[in-house]
Amino acid sequence: MKIVINLLIALIAFAIAISIAYATGIELVFRAVFLAFAIQWIAFIPAYIFQTEKFYDLTGSITYLSVIWYSLTYSSEYFANLNLANLLIVILITLWALRLGSFLFMRIHKDGEDKRFRTIKPSASQFFMTWSLQGLWVSLCSMCALTAISTDTGLIVNPIFFIGLVLFVFGFLLEIIADKQKSKFRSIPENKDKFITSGLWARSRHPNYFGEIVLWTGIAVMSFSSLEGLQYLTLISPIFTYLLLVYISGVRMLEARGDIKWADNEDYKNYKKNTPVLFLKIIK
Repeated sequence: MKIVINLLIALIAFAIAISIAYATGIELVFRAVFLAFAIQWIAFIPAYIFQTEKFYDLTGSITYLSVIWYSLTYSSEYFANLNLANLLIVILITLWALRLGSFLFMRIHKDGEDKRFRTIKPSASQFFMTWSLQGLWVSLCSMCALTAISTDTGLIVNPIFFIGLVLFVFGFLLEIIADKQKSKFRSIPENKDKFITSGLWARSRHPNYFGEIVLWTGIAVMSFSSLEGLQYLTLISPIFTYLLLVYISGVRMLEARGDIKWADNEDYKNYKKNTPVLFLKIIK
């Protein structure tokens, strides 16, 4: 029964992404989304055979790079008719993917494993479902940019575009700073069993995830003016990112783990009481 459920979830993930891609009315977007899932399914094979999740996050970043550059290449007729705004949004997503992919790849190799996958890897259907969900993640997050790039006009530069650019830069810097602060905190042996409450982490329990949501909101805003009709469905990107990070992985899992680890720690209880889960507290 679990096998059927896992495979059904994988199928639904693919159906959702490919349906929204089809609704855009742009064949290039449809092909890019199919490519995103194809990469996941191919990567799943050696990952399951060797029972490893060490290149899972890295594959996600490579998939972003593949679909976004694939779309730019074909939409610009192999760079013969290049829209500079299209190039800019591709570069922004590229910088984000390279930074996050390398950060997560180095972290998992340092830790030796991703504990989330301990019970997932042995099950072929559950592991396949996980890779398929990564395909959904890549597709839904990037689809507004893929669609805007693939339209006849490409990305349109106007005040809304620059608002989106500012949001992306703010969110990207927020995520980088938060990750660096936590990495530095963890590098101190005395902090091994402690939780971070300094820097951005004094204003939010998950500032890195807040930055992630803000930057994808920026990508959606930059893409907005180039969309029409059912293409507006692709603006689900920041909403999907929020739901994924808050209710499925990320926040939910880390909060549950922290509640168990520091269940009797009064400082932790006060930290949770006085610090927002996600959005930055302006006044301390």
